[in-house]
Amino acid sequence: MNEEFQIIFDECRDANQGSINHLETELQKIRAGKASPSMLKGVSVDYYGSPTPLEQVANVSTLDARTITVQPWEKNILNDVATAIINSNLGFSPQNNGEMLIISVPPLTEERRKDLVKKSRSEVENAKISIRNNRKEALDMIKGMKDGVSEDLVKDAESQIQNITDSFIKKADEHAEAKEKDIMTI
Repeated sequence: MNEEFQIIFDECRDANQGSINHLETELQKIRAGKASPSMLKGVSVDYYGSPTPLEQVANVSTLDARTITVQPWEKNILNDVATAIINSNLGFSPQNNGEMLIISVPPLTEERRKDLVKKSRSEVENAKISIRNNRKEALDMIKGMKDGVSEDLVKDAESQIQNITDSFIKKADEHAEAKEKDIMTI
């Protein structure tokens, strides 16, 4: 029976790690005032009739802490790339110099920083909900195995699942603290 419990523990850990990975991805999208190529992750360009991720049609880089450059590999899609960035609702208005797009990242106001902290906390809470759902699924699996398993083993397994859950909730909180510090640092 111990092997079956170990499989459940591993599945719970894997699912929780997936939740943390998703949280990290979502937190990267929340800009903290410093320019980063990851800010444009998720932007799709209409490339010959099919939506294509921006990083597959252009080189995205940063010149300094306030400027992102986007240089398409084909100059004829420069306007399509600019339109895609504008339509992505990121609040950027790229400047076209004929060769590349230059995006100035404005400094964040105090109010905007507070909004971003709220957004990051919301993402962290979503990750915690996902982790708790993983715990519930694991506990349900353990309860389904009660036939032929001693109550002590079941209690130990439930305790182990709770320990796994607590450790991943702590990781989510650590990400929240780090992101909040990053956002509020001027």
